[in-house]
Amino acid sequence: MSDARFEDADEAPVRLIARDAEDLQVIAALVQDAVLPASEMRFDRKARTFAMLLNRYRWEGPHKGERVQSVLAARDVMGAATSGPDLRGEDMVLSLLTIEFTPGEDGTGQVEMTFSGDGALRLDVEALEITLRDVTRPYQAPSGQQPRHDD
Repeated sequence: MSDARFEDADEAPVRLIARDAEDLQVIAALVQDAVLPASEMRFDRKARTFAMLLNRYRWEGPHKGERVQSVLAARDVMGAATSGPDLRGEDMVLSLLTIEFTPGEDGTGQVEMTFSGDGALRLDVEALEITLRDVTRPYQAPSGQQPRHDD
């Protein structure tokens, strides 16, 4: 048995970088409804990086119900803070709703990630640099369904 490879899949993996708010909107659309265990988020204060391993729904593909594991990472992070429910619980599973950037002075700003259940994560950044990179082959989500937002 061998490991899954992207070459065996129908489409190429996503590899994107956002350096302005408009670019970040594209990444935000791709990670909407991604799920992850809270234990898969890391802030390395010394390296000034933040990363999370998430299971994102493949909005860009024609294959309904597929997810792929992706790394969402930020560079030049000066600080991180959470609000709302505790996002650090070992058994907590988070659902990412959106990501937004609020610019500050001289290229600085805040990246805010909003999760279902009113949780949020704010990254204070020296400059906006967010990457999204698929790291596994797509797989069928257990529900087999497209995420829904009931109003």
